[in-house]
Amino acid sequence: MTSLAIGPDDRARCAWVGDDAEYRRYHDEEWGTPLHGDRALFEKMALEGFQAGLSWITILRKRPRFREVFAGFDIRTVAEFDESDVERLMADVGIIRNRAKIEATIGNARIVREMPDGALDELMWSFAPASWTRPATLLDVAAVTPESTAMSTELRRRGFRFVGPTTMYALMQSTGMVDDHVVGCWRG
Repeated sequence: MTSLAIGPDDRARCAWVGDDAEYRRYHDEEWGTPLHGDRALFEKMALEGFQAGLSWITILRKRPRFREVFAGFDIRTVAEFDESDVERLMADVGIIRNRAKIEATIGNARIVREMPDGALDELMWSFAPASWTRPATLLDVAAVTPESTAMSTELRRRGFRFVGPTTMYALMQSTGMVDDHVVGCWRG
């Protein structure tokens, strides 16, 4: 398995990027960059939950529509969604129409709404490892870690849904809580 790929700009990137321009932009500008803020982390949690069982590029391509129909992932607004909003979202072909994931996003917003400002950020980042060694190859990238398992356990204890250990590890990677850009990637 090749761990690096050379892009059209002659930069070495993590090979999972492939030839897709949107994946390349995401890798270069977002993935692995420290992300903070309750709204931003709530959005990432929701999108990672919607991604479960699908490819991330599917979510990236649908993200603009997700942002539209979920009110920019404004926590207070989403927490007020009701059954008519669930039905509206179920009818929207521009997003992933999974009732359980839609209801989980609304329920998760209600939990975050009850937390003090900044508490989601503080909680999630408390699981970031104190030190991290970048993987040498893609084969060295974990799917689950003790930290993602602990984060998942705590979030579930608080009532959050679609926050399993694998999903939370993907969130940790994408939000820069861990740096899984393989050695040799220009982002490293």
